[in-house]
Amino acid sequence: MERVVIGMSGGVDSSVAALMLKQQGYDVVGVFMKNWDEKDENGTCTAADDWRDVQDVCDTIGIPCYAVNFEKEYYDRVFSYFLSEYRLGRTPNPDVLCNREIKFKAFLEYALKLGAGHMATGHFVQKDVRDGHTVLLRGSNPAKDQSYFLYMLKERQIERALFPVGHLTKDEVREIAEKNGLITSKKKDSTGVCFIGERNFRQFLQGFLPMQPGDMRTEDGKKVGEHIGLAYYTLGQRRGLGIGGSGDGRRWFVIDKDLKNNVLVVSQGEDSPRLYSKFTRASQLTWVADEAPAPDGVPFRATAKFRYRQPDQAVTITIHGDEMYIEADELQRAVTPGQSVVLYQDDVCLGGGIAEETSMQPYA
Repeated sequence: MERVVIGMSGGVDSSVAALMLKQQGYDVVGVFMKNWDEKDENGTCTAADDWRDVQDVCDTIGIPCYAVNFEKEYYDRVFSYFLSEYRLGRTPNPDVLCNREIKFKAFLEYALKLGAGHMATGHFVQKDVRDGHTVLLRGSNPAKDQSYFLYMLKERQIERALFPVGHLTKDEVREIAEKNGLITSKKKDSTGVCFIGERNFRQFLQGFLPMQPGDMRTEDGKKVGEHIGLAYYTLGQRRGLGIGGSGDGRRWFVIDKDLKNNVLVVSQGEDSPRLYSKFTRASQLTWVADEAPAPDGVPFRATAKFRYRQPDQAVTITIHGDEMYIEADELQRAVTPGQSVVLYQDDVCLGGGIAEETSMQPYA
């Protein structure tokens, strides 16, 4: 009987994934990863609550469960990068790095030490073998597909992974959980940053990055307010600016950050040209197949997501060394430096990179 070690978060997806593996005849071991040691603003340690739910689910299923501490690995490999990006005025997505460095590296190594043939998670993705290679596929339910967050994985990591719920809808997952008496069947989905949770994000960030207030100005330099620190804003943001009702009455949007002068540049109206781009330069490229989809300098067609839940965007990609240049068929709104650009061909996730800058003109 093959042993499978599954990462359990205390949520319904990983709970049902563990149940399904057990029903399929695997020797299943549940493992809860503790990666962050801090109470939220209400004084609640959510990790402790999640661990209790994991224990309850494993007891119901009839499998052993353990807790493993990856706090140091998470801080060194993920959170330090997260902070450095915010200091540079960018908007990082730590979840993608967390998956590569913690769940599918540190945790995978731990699973293999426990004698596992595979590790498993509750991600809504799938995999297949095509032309002799293991490929990462979207989850069958577009509304819950999480391949965007796994694009940094390599083929060898996907080979070792199982995704039991990838072919299901969320409603189907909850129905299975309820029918089998799992305590997590009605538990609310977590929507917070990976392992940080759903605490007040601005308040959380202030504990690590000191505020550096400055002017909030329009494109022509008119001061319209003050910001609390450039790290706390992102391109395209309209909430929380504190200048509503001023100007011509239309909504204000963040359109740029002037790091040198500590100025947040804002504009009124959703149609500001500064919010849109046609071309994107991306770096830190990573490919599931370990090699690029096309040779350097040879354009190829694909679809892209410039942010999670965005509908697929038709693009032409040209790779030059460690960078790729993306020309979108349609104008793109608020492509944000620091965010991931993930590429697909049909249902296959190819990989992607980190957006560095955008332009209305092609790059030379």
